[in-house]
Amino acid sequence: QPPRPAPASSPASPERGALLPSHRARLRRAPADMSEENPMKQLKIAKLILNISVGESGDRLTRAAKVLEQLSGQTPVFSRARYTVRTFGIRRNEKIAVHVTIRGEKAEEMLERGLKVKEYELLKKNFGENGNFGFGIQEHIDLGLKYDPSTGIYGMDFFVVMKRAGGGRVAVRRKQQARVGKPHRLTKEATQKWFIDKYEGILL
Repeated sequence: QPPRPAPASSPASPERGALLPSHRARLRRAPADMSEENPMKQLKIAKLILNISVGESGDRLTRAAKVLEQLSGQTPVFSRARYTVRTFGIRRNEKIAVHVTIRGEKAEEMLERGLKVKEYELLKKNFGENGNFGFGIQEHIDLGLKYDPSTGIYGMDFFVVMKRAGGGRVAVRRKQQARVGKPHRLTKEATQKWFIDKYEGILL
């Protein structure tokens, strides 16, 4: 029998760990910071809590609830004291504060009004390690409400809970809960950068 022809030489397979040309081109096109391009990592306001702590039940607390209802258009919720503090005249389970939770576009609008009162200046210690932040104002009439002598003037606390656009549900769903990965967790630095970029804010 005639000798079989030698098999055609196949191109050398790339070594293990070596990048194919298509992979190199893809890496060249990738941005330096993937988090800036990933829409799921964009920061959003999950909710805004407005709180007025009066320290006593009665007419003053009722008027404070009316102020929050005028601001938000929602029915506020009363908070009760957890302990009895004789120094301040507070009894356990007594209603001493009122708060309301706002979400969506209304939360962004209310936060804008609150930051305008603060002249877009916040302290670095206003931001928590988990990416949330809060601040307070002295007079509620600075938010655009007309002064009413029968109501008086109340200060209030703003507390903002932040979230990523996606990926946070794994930690709160009922089935197959998991921890959010470290690269996707919210940090103080990320929220501070969001505050400076979105509102041209100033950190003191």
